[in-house]
Amino acid sequence: MSLIPSFFGNRRSNVFDPFSLDIWDPFEGFPFSTAVANLASSAPETTAIANARIDWKETPKAHVFKVDVPGLKKEEVKVEVEDGRILQISGERSKEQEEKNDKWHRVERSSGKFLRRFRLPENAKLDQVKAAMENGVLTVTVPKEEMKKPEVKAIDISA
Repeated sequence: MSLIPSFFGNRRSNVFDPFSLDIWDPFEGFPFSTAVANLASSAPETTAIANARIDWKETPKAHVFKVDVPGLKKEEVKVEVEDGRILQISGERSKEQEEKNDKWHRVERSSGKFLRRFRLPENAKLDQVKAAMENGVLTVTVPKEEMKKPEVKAIDISA
């Protein structure tokens, strides 16, 4: 039994294609495995892009987030900064319309909602966050405040 039966089905179409094989379920045969599979297939959120892949790097001037969102338009993605310095990136890929006469041979592209949240560091300039999208990659740039070096005042030592 597969944990994601709606995507991969129960048959093999090509022994040499790793995507055509059933997913091994280590809990197969346990009493709760059917309940887990039913839960996974009944909740539309589980078919989501779920954990959109994100890279977060810090440069001397900014925190840069790169998010893979292939096939999405900028109107389908939302970037927000919440209270408490939380950067939230979310979106939704709509499921493709099925026609009555369509015969699907494979469904591997996911659809649904995704949501990722990151607590930004204290040096983030929350009022200057910028986002841009190009070739299916969303880039969110959060500028950093320059850390001022502490002023050092020399004290004369008296005798």
